[in-house]
Amino acid sequence: MAGKSEPASYKPAFLQSCLSAKVLTFGHYTLKSGRQSPYFFNAGLFHRADLLRSISTAYARSILDFIAHTPLSVDVLFGPSYKGIPLATATVDKLAELDPDRFARVSYSFNRKEAKDHGEGGNIVGAPLRGKRVLIVDDVITVGTAMREAIDIIRKEGGELVGVIVALDRMEKMPGGAADDDGTPGLSAIGEMRRAYGVPVLSIITLDDLIALLRGMGSEDDMKRLEEYKARYRACG
Repeated sequence: MAGKSEPASYKPAFLQSCLSAKVLTFGHYTLKSGRQSPYFFNAGLFHRADLLRSISTAYARSILDFIAHTPLSVDVLFGPSYKGIPLATATVDKLAELDPDRFARVSYSFNRKEAKDHGEGGNIVGAPLRGKRVLIVDDVITVGTAMREAIDIIRKEGGELVGVIVALDRMEKMPGGAADDDGTPGLSAIGEMRRAYGVPVLSIITLDDLIALLRGMGSEDDMKRLEEYKARYRACG
């Protein structure tokens, strides 16, 4: 039936796509924050047609799963440049396929890094945002700087932010402070977005999903490193 979400199936399928395309890898990685992470997630590798279909399906199913229980009206999916652009456009198409009655006339939009001073001009490509209810689609929120910039753009263009969806919720507190890795809980970037803007912030998968995946695969060492990382940098919201 159109619009019916399948939470029991889309997460495992998406995780398997992440593994097969090496979007999700396990090892030892130094993040921009300086933290040593036991895993790395690179949504930029979803460039092949079948992989783009996989992630857009997972975004769409996540949105449908949410709105099945919580009212959320959306006019435009906004993809912050650059990684958010193909994610938002592909997800619009998938939503219209899965639930045409509700999403056939939903639009996409994205920003230019530099304003165009000829032709139609301006900072926005796609649907105008003025008076529209806007859902942001992006890969991750690490510290929230890029997301706040996207929200500022939407507001300056006269749009109303109604929510955000990302591929991965790392479930870790924002970097900073002398005792960054002492296990004291702190607010996550996603938690800060919810607090600051009062809108739902959704994700396809979370760090807990990665841990469950590894447990099912029997990857004890990687699973243990993820659990230790979660305990060290755990978020309280």
